Amino acid sequence: MSRHRHPLSHLAAWLLASLCVCGGTLSLSAQSSKAPNPAQPDKMTPQTRILVIRSLQSERVFARILFPQGDKGIKIKNGVVSPSDMVIAQQVAEHGAAARAGDRCVITDVKVNDKDIVLEINGGPKKHQKWYQHIQVVGMGGATSVPGGPSPQSLDAHGSVVTLEFDKYVPELNGDQVRALLAPVFDFKALNAAEAYEKTLSPKLQEAIKNHQVLVGMDREMVMYSKGRPPRKIRDKDEQGQDYEEWIYGTPPEEVDFVRFKGNEVARLEIMTVDGQKIVRTEREVDLPAKDTELAQQKPAPKPQNAPTLRRPGEEPEFPTATADHRAARPQDRNAPADGDPYPDSTGSGPPGIPPSMPTGGPPTSPTGMPPHAIPSS
Repeated sequence: MSRHRHPLSHLAAWLLASLCVCGGTLSLSAQSSKAPNPAQPDKMTPQTRILVIRSLQSERVFARILFPQGDKGIKIKNGVVSPSDMVIAQQVAEHGAAARAGDRCVITDVKVNDKDIVLEINGGPKKHQKWYQHIQVVGMGGATSVPGGPSPQSLDAHGSVVTLEFDKYVPELNGDQVRALLAPVFDFKALNAAEAYEKTLSPKLQEAIKNHQVLVGMDREMVMYSKGRPPRKIRDKDEQGQDYEEWIYGTPPEEVDFVRFKGNEVARLEIMTVDGQKIVRTEREVDLPAKDTELAQQKPAPKPQNAPTLRRPGEEPEFPTATADHRAARPQDRNAPADGDPYPDSTGSGPPGIPPSMPTGGPPTSPTGMPPHAIPSS
């Protein structure tokens, strides 16, 4: 009997050892499958999220591109900025610009979500109310807002938003790394607005602005950065009858520059040198991007609606008002006041608009001092 028990004990020991070896192998394989991939960054931790928000909150930056107002804003993903310049120009024409290239902006809010980082500039696309502006007092006459609350007009915001998008989740990044990702739209290192604006231009325009020169084809903003505000401006018409505006820099005997604008671009540059020479340049020397020309073509202002009337379309009024041409045709109406002109010219001694024969104290009176219609008939 003992000879049969011994092999059974060996068999049980062998099975237990096999289970231990298999369990260890499974645990090692599970641990190897959960090992982090060094090529893939970790997800941002809550502590890093707080540090990034504190690093970017209320920071002043310079804009590199044009920012439209509204909640659509600008998006950056894998270094690509969207939407296109043409779409941004259309949005600015419809809603206005929150910031232009070279303008100083303020990051007013930072939100770190699961797959993106959202930054609001210049107050963001929506006006945020304070906690006390939501309070209402309920009385006999219904709910009443707290005195000093905002009016509907004050809720309009003029800011924009920038969204930094990622594929799966926001990785572990610090403040400087987030700034590097925002470099296509923000300049964090510029010292002033002029330096930030120059970086957005072509090398030829940068050199001209640095040397305070004006090139034919520049827009008004470029001339302002190059020469400053003009001391004098003149508006007139050229030989073809087209309107223009001319900015004049300098006074004799110094060099004087006459910068002529047609629309938003420099069309003619005239320079009077110190020795009396006259230099005129009219050929385009620089080409602006298409987005700048699109912004110059603003939508015309809508025409005011006509006053309400009961007449059918095309029906003439039964008693038309006299116009200046009608009064000129009738000698008796030449001194009548024109429509909308309560004080026409008058050569009499009375107030304007009253013939000299009419007393200034009121309607004609009878010898008795009473109005003619008030004298009783005999």
